[in-house]
Amino acid sequence: MTSSELWTRATADRYDAEEAEASSAAVLGPTLDFLTALAGDGRALEFAIGTGRVGIPLRKRGVPVVGIELSEHMAAVLRRKVDEGVLPVVIGDMATTAVPGAFSLVYLVYNTITNLLTQDEQVECFRNAARHLEPGGRFVVELGVPPLRLLPPGQVAVPFDVSERHLGFDTFDLVEQVLVSHHFTRDGDDGRYRRENSRHRYAWPAELDLMARLAGLEPERRVADWDGSPFTQDSAKHISVWRKPA
Repeated sequence: MTSSELWTRATADRYDAEEAEASSAAVLGPTLDFLTALAGDGRALEFAIGTGRVGIPLRKRGVPVVGIELSEHMAAVLRRKVDEGVLPVVIGDMATTAVPGAFSLVYLVYNTITNLLTQDEQVECFRNAARHLEPGGRFVVELGVPPLRLLPPGQVAVPFDVSERHLGFDTFDLVEQVLVSHHFTRDGDDGRYRRENSRHRYAWPAELDLMARLAGLEPERRVADWDGSPFTQDSAKHISVWRKPA
């Protein structure tokens, strides 16, 4: 069993509303352009497909998509939007679950590889991607760069969102390479905040490159965002592409 924390029914039911901005055409357009170009005429497999934020519009673009999702509650939300025959989803973890057939593209977006809380499981995730790829196929990961440069000496917390309805900050265990994301969300107008937190294992781009090498994948491209902007030492995140040798 994966170490990933399971999404509850309550979290799944409000996920789409809370991620409305990330699901907008303006935000998703470059993502879909990037993935569609890599998929070509082949099939795509999304690890941790969730409620279908990316997989459903990618399918509408003509790319056959299959998903793997650990949370049955998240998959149930997706199933309300699209039939199994249009977008199949297998319940299981992204490190070991297998689906039939070969794919030209396997992708894992929105920092979700950090849901695997051990290095061994993250390595297995790369190996699982490689097993599903046809020769010449690509594995794509979207992941933030750990913001450790923002930590003054002795401090373990970094805010990432301070807005009218949401306060978010990460706390870091630098020895275990684990961060906890803390969220305080105001649901109504009575001044009350809902508190949630989730654990993640952060990883550096170079560490992912080594995981890819262990899985038999070769680095092909790394950019700062889906629009293809250059990745630099100041980039807050990266989109990395590895290729399975033909």
